Amino acid sequence: MKAHVLSKVLIVDDLADNLQALDALIRDEQRIIFHAASGDQALQLLLEHEFALAILDVQMPGMDGFELAELMRGTERTRHIPIVFTSAAGRELNYAFKGYESGAVDFLYKPLDSDAVRSKVNVFVALDQQHHERLRQIAAIEQSRREQQALLEQLSATQAELQRSLRMRDDFMSLVAHELRTPLNTLFLESQMRMLQLQRGNVEALGPERLPAMIARDQRQIQSMIRLIDDMLDVSRIRSGRLSIRPTHFELMALLKRVVSDLSLQAGGYGTTIALHPHEPVEGQWDEFRIEQVIINLLTNALRYGNGQPVDVVVEGNSQEVRIDVIDGGIGICEADQKRIFEPFERGASSKEVKGLGLGLAISRQLAEAHGGRLFVTSDGMTGSIFSVVLPLFTSDDTSANRAVAVVAAQDAAAER
Repeated sequence: MKAHVLSKVLIVDDLADNLQALDALIRDEQRIIFHAASGDQALQLLLEHEFALAILDVQMPGMDGFELAELMRGTERTRHIPIVFTSAAGRELNYAFKGYESGAVDFLYKPLDSDAVRSKVNVFVALDQQHHERLRQIAAIEQSRREQQALLEQLSATQAELQRSLRMRDDFMSLVAHELRTPLNTLFLESQMRMLQLQRGNVEALGPERLPAMIARDQRQIQSMIRLIDDMLDVSRIRSGRLSIRPTHFELMALLKRVVSDLSLQAGGYGTTIALHPHEPVEGQWDEFRIEQVIINLLTNALRYGNGQPVDVVVEGNSQEVRIDVIDGGIGICEADQKRIFEPFERGASSKEVKGLGLGLAISRQLAEAHGGRLFVTSDGMTGSIFSVVLPLFTSDDTSANRAVAVVAAQDAAAER
């Protein structure tokens, strides 16, 4: 439903009776009539309003109708307003010719013909209504164009995101296949070698002194596959809102010592070491398994990208929270990449350079935030990086994190039943 715009008509006459009579003659529900008793009053109204028509009396004291018309034609704001002159003077004065020279569209002699006046006013009001309707239509078209442009931009962004998602899916599937193939190939070759030894009757090659090393190699390959599968499951839980934590009370430094010790052999494979700086015991309430997962992810990341330099683990805290810094001496992370690397499947190097699915940091940040904490990186892009995880010592029961955990735990318990 289109909005109705009232047209404005200006009548100018120094006699109040003439103004009242003309007002009564042309008044209508589609228009608003403005009165001016002089040229000066008319100019003031012309500055404040946009009129569909101006009806000017020619003979007025001070500024007459012709002078007012010349001023109107000389101003951009009022140049387009149609002017109709009225005059009680005789036709022999030839005012009509002068009126048309002043830019009038018509000249009417008094006493006015009621039907002629109404007809002329109706024509100009109708033209004004058409003008406003055109403006409304133009505005509607422009609004529609902007909305279509916004929709096109949104569609283009959605299409680009879809293409990106498809590329990520293809890259992810290729990466998963590559990452799983490595431990599977190792296990397959190990089993083939053992089968060959058995077929040759070389039982000594599978003797008790060699069996522990074989089992250890098998366990490492199996653990690698389990870690890949767990990462994929965690990403799925994050996206479905079912990533859960189950806080218990434990001491953090003991966990860090155990993780650093477990990863010392892996660090040796990179030609480096991991050093945990001493700190007094830190008691807190967290999900021990999930915090261990975060620390392992950060340390593994530091070993992969640390350029063979030593990795340091530094703990700082107060009565409210604890911060764990994992410091490496690698090439650093530029500012543009510091947000990107926390997205799923994003990595600081190409798949040819470094193994992994690019899920560790994304999962670790989600786990830190699920505890009411945060995970961030500090780097100048040249001289190494510091990954910091900050955790509250005790999360209050009314936090959103614990509410989410309670809901997820209830869902998990219901699913188990």
